[in-house]
Parts: sequence; C-alpha cells; structure tokens
Amino acid sequence: MPRESLEDGEGFVTEVCWRYYVNGQTQAEVARDMGVTRLRVNQAIQKAKSLGLVKIQIESPFVTRLEVQQRLELAGIGKALVVPVDHKNYDNHAPVGAALAHYLSATLKSEPWKRIGVSWGVTLQRAMERLPLHSVPDLEILALMGGTSAGSSFNAFSIASGFAERFDANYSHLVAPIYLPDDVDKDVFLSQEIYASHIKRCLSADAVLLVVGDVSDLSFMVKYGLPGDVTMQELRDAGAVGDVLGRFLDAEGNEIDHPLNARTVGVNLNALADIPNKILTAAGRHKVPIIRAAIRRGLVDTLVTDDLTAELLLETMR
Repeated sequence: MPRESLEDGEGFVTEVCWRYYVNGQTQAEVARDMGVTRLRVNQAIQKAKSLGLVKIQIESPFVTRLEVQQRLELAGIGKALVVPVDHKNYDNHAPVGAALAHYLSATLKSEPWKRIGVSWGVTLQRAMERLPLHSVPDLEILALMGGTSAGSSFNAFSIASGFAERFDANYSHLVAPIYLPDDVDKDVFLSQEIYASHIKRCLSADAVLLVVGDVSDLSFMVKYGLPGDVTMQELRDAGAVGDVLGRFLDAEGNEIDHPLNARTVGVNLNALADIPNKILTAAGRHKVPIIRAAIRRGLVDTLVTDDLTAELLLETMR
C-alpha cells in the first residue's frame, strides 16, 4: 500500500524530480518505486517548478539519499553522495555522472582549485555531458594516465579536453599509451621531460576524478585497453578484482603480482593517495569489489554512487 504520510520537504520533492527528469522514469514508475500515489508525484513536480528547483538540472543538496549516505560515511568514507536510480531499467553511468557534474559545479563556486586530474571512462563522459558551461580560466585539467587510440570515441585525451572546454580551462594530455610494450624501460620512458613535468603537475593537483573498472567484458579497460599479450583470465588468476588508473588491484587494494602493472603509464597509486581530494564516481553491482578495494587502498575521499551500489557496498563493509 502506498505510504501517504511522507513529508513534503525539499528532500522528497528533489528525489521525485531526480527520478522523473534525470532517470527518465514516468510518474507512475516514480510513484511505484517511492511507494506513493501518482498524485503525490505530480504535486511534487509542480511544487519543484514553483520553488525554482527545476531548471536545466536539479539545483539542491538534497539530491542525495541521506540515510544511505550517512551509513557510508560512518563506515569510513569521508564524504558520500548517493543518488536514487531506477532499479528496473538500471543505468550505472548517467545518474552518477549527473551527480558528479552537480557536485563539481557547486564545489568550484567555493573551492579555489587550480588543477584537477582526470582518469577516463563512460561515467566521466556522462558527467562532462551534464556539466553547464563555466568560466574558470585559471584551472588546468590534467590527464592522469595514458590512453588508447582505438575502441571508443572517448578516452584519456577527449575526457581531459572535454572537461577543459566545459570549464573554459586549460588542459594537458599524457601523450602516451596506457601500457608500454614489455621491452620498454618505463623509468627511462617517464624520465623524459615531457612526461616528468606532466606527472609532477598531476601530483600537485587539488583534486582528482577517478573511476574504476572490473575484470570482465563490461570493463572498457579490459575490452579495449589490455595489450594483446595479456588476458583477462590471467589477471583474474593473479587475484585482480579491477583497476584504478590502469593498475589492477586485489580485493584488499594491493596491486596484483603481474608484469602489466609495471608497464602502466600514469600517476603512481602511492603518490595519488597524497592528493587531498580524491573523488571516485562508480556504480553497478559488478564494480562493488573494486570500489571496496579502492577504499581500502586509501584512494577515496569522496564517493559518488547510487543507492543500489551503496547498499551492496555496505554489505561488504560490515
């Protein structure tokens, strides 16, 4: 039976609008998932319009699922932003991407960040698409890792330049492959001035935007980034549950004992841990183990995720 006694506060109104406008659910679907009548949903949408909450994006700190968010923070995550999703027609990229865009827009109004490092993936692409135009000409966007030359219309190169375009900012690419051939000395390669100076600027970043990938065909890194001499199965056999910046970790957050990690071009994970604002945006049942591993490794200050993933993650952190 629908619950009729819900408060009509901004939190309720904003969640209705998030589901309706961002997730693309019908009013009937929103009513079903929230346990209220369609009339309550319609009234909430009209109230949001009258209050000015609904513009191009939803402008409110109450887009988060507060109770789940607080449980994640109590479990040891510094800051958690949790958005509601349509569990029936699940999309693990668009809703959290939209939430990251909202978070960045709000944060850059108050934080004087000068450098932001970015990884690459579908979730960051969705965030970039949702970002309104800003003017932050003193900001520099830095690619944290090498890229691929095939497999998608986006990679490390287009993500860095795309965010820079939205912020009217400068950008710098790490113009190198994500994995070097096994006969190339990585230390010698990265000692070249063009790479050494880029990595040095990355390590002085005020914030980094991270994503994670699992070890399956759902992972862009596994599907398009792995060298031809490395298989998904051998990474699994070595204990990998997923990757952060192309480095594969086990369930405890340790880099697996596999030569591929030594061939990765990008910011070292130990050095990454010293950057003050590490923002991980990730969602999906398949990513729970690697999200947990990244948290254990100390690579997450702020987690942007959805309510389905958050509940699953909390089960593993008990």
